[in-house]
Amino acid sequence: MFKNAKFARYSIVLMLLGVCFMFFYSGLQVDHLNILTPYLSQNYGWDDLKITNPVTYASLVCIILYLIIGALFVKFGVKKILLPCLALLALGCLGIAAAGDNYGLYFVSLFIVRIMVVPLQMGGFMLSANWFIKYRGRVLGIVTAGSPLFSIAGIGLLTSVANSLGLKTAYMTIAGVIILLGVLVAFFIKDRPEDAGLFPDGADGAPVSEIEETQDVTLSMILRDSRAWKLIVSYGILQFVIVAMMAYMAVRYITLSTPEDVPNLFVSKALVWLSIGAACGIPMSYVLGWIDDKLGSIKASLVLVVLYFFAVVPLAIMPVGGSVPLMIIWAFGVACMTGGMPTMHPCVTSYVYGRKQYMAANKWIMTIQAIPMAFAVAFMGAFNQMGQLTNAYYALMGLLVIAFITILTMRNIPDANAADREYGAKTNKAA
Repeated sequence: MFKNAKFARYSIVLMLLGVCFMFFYSGLQVDHLNILTPYLSQNYGWDDLKITNPVTYASLVCIILYLIIGALFVKFGVKKILLPCLALLALGCLGIAAAGDNYGLYFVSLFIVRIMVVPLQMGGFMLSANWFIKYRGRVLGIVTAGSPLFSIAGIGLLTSVANSLGLKTAYMTIAGVIILLGVLVAFFIKDRPEDAGLFPDGADGAPVSEIEETQDVTLSMILRDSRAWKLIVSYGILQFVIVAMMAYMAVRYITLSTPEDVPNLFVSKALVWLSIGAACGIPMSYVLGWIDDKLGSIKASLVLVVLYFFAVVPLAIMPVGGSVPLMIIWAFGVACMTGGMPTMHPCVTSYVYGRKQYMAANKWIMTIQAIPMAFAVAFMGAFNQMGQLTNAYYALMGLLVIAFITILTMRNIPDANAADREYGAKTNKAA
């Protein structure tokens, strides 16, 4: 794709911005609760549910927001919708910075932040699906590396800044960077390669697999389509697990801390291994994308589910005081999970529905998936309040088994854009 210099310029900017989108999506969806929960609990005496309730309620709103944002993207394009959303996201971060012990302002600000990260994720996904077919998996593997990058650098940096300079400085800095992203989007992003006089992947002509006209994807079609339900169940579980895991990592380690862990096990030991293990796991985002491009989205999805167990199992069996080998495995799994899921979700949806129908189908699929995902933080909070957090991780493992079996049943679903993908082209040539 870099043989076309004009396409190369657009694609490089898109990938760099995409990494930033996923960095802040991962960080401001639930990951920053690992900073907010200990800080607000220690400084203001707020309990788990008081701190996380804005995220739970916002997640309920996100159920319908996925549909609304998806429909707006289809009708008006990504850029026109993303710019005001970035402005609101920055405003929400400024609100958290200014809140202090004002719970009303904190609640509204965190609520805005949680819902306004949705366009970041969906926008990055749609731009990647619009611009790439043949290289879609590998490009998304690069873009979604932004999620584990937050695990490596973001959590540790925010924790350090919050503890030394306060939450106000940390969130004001985030707001400033988000405003800068909005400026870059305004000047350097096109919704589709065709808008710049180009074709997907930098090709010389239109995709062969898109010669036939495609019809709109309606809710009734989704509800009658077994492929859609398999996507909803399998990737709905993967999204539920990732939200549950990322929201309660710090809490889990704090509950396993000993008096020797100062200030607690998460800060004294786990964060170090999270950075090291996550650095090793970041390339797995690209590896999963490579598998997707070479072997198809179903095989890559099965690998992804297996990698999820690397993140979940260690937290289920982690002893008091921690275990270095388990921490390393956990950190590697977190990177694979946070980078791999956002890589594979748009890949597998595009695999089933094709580039042109991707967002039309995705808006319905993600809307339905958002229903159980909205309760993921509350799910973990409830187990933690009962003193049964260990059992929550065993429940997550059971859900992952269901996801794996569901994806296995999808193995005969064809790739909608196979004629324009490497393995599809090879198959057609051989035929």
